[in-house]
Amino acid sequence: MSVNLSKGQAISLQKNDGGNLTAVRMGLGWKAAPRRGLFGKRSKEIDLDASAVLFAGTEPKDVVFFRHLVSDDGSVRHTGDNLVGGAGQGGDDEAIMVDLQRVPVHIDQIVFTVNSFTGQTFAEVENAFCRLVDETNGQELARYTLTGGGEYTAQIMAKVHRQGNGWQMTAVGAPTNGKTFQDLMPAMVPHL
Repeated sequence: MSVNLSKGQAISLQKNDGGNLTAVRMGLGWKAAPRRGLFGKRSKEIDLDASAVLFAGTEPKDVVFFRHLVSDDGSVRHTGDNLVGGAGQGGDDEAIMVDLQRVPVHIDQIVFTVNSFTGQTFAEVENAFCRLVDETNGQELARYTLTGGGEYTAQIMAKVHRQGNGWQMTAVGAPTNGKTFQDLMPAMVPHL
């Protein structure tokens, strides 16, 4: 059963049987919002990019994004760049896999972001979401929906962070502006 997260809400990543999750997927999906033009409605292609920044405390140690698909230690992997989005029907247009057991012990949080590489705002995007899936059985654990659009080009979506002996996910949902994860670094700091 999936939990719809609201901004700032946290969920434990511990399984119902008391065991910890071992592998998760953060999926991103979207479609371009139709725009009214001279010849009716049409959609403009929008290139959203998912990124994962690995932190040790407040220090960024590695990043996974469309130009660096696998973390240096191999624990985090991006499935590849989608330049136009999809139908917005719930499937992942981009995904980042995290093998939680392989994440080095000094990495205590992984922040997931989405940005509009082509510069369109989220007012021009429909059905945008990020979701967390248990990779061992394909079960969706949590979903965070971008609601209301907005005149910003990026979002600090969520973070997965160590909690005791396991991991926890927090939906951040902080709008910001930037075309790449580098532009978003100052906006991530308050959420670490």
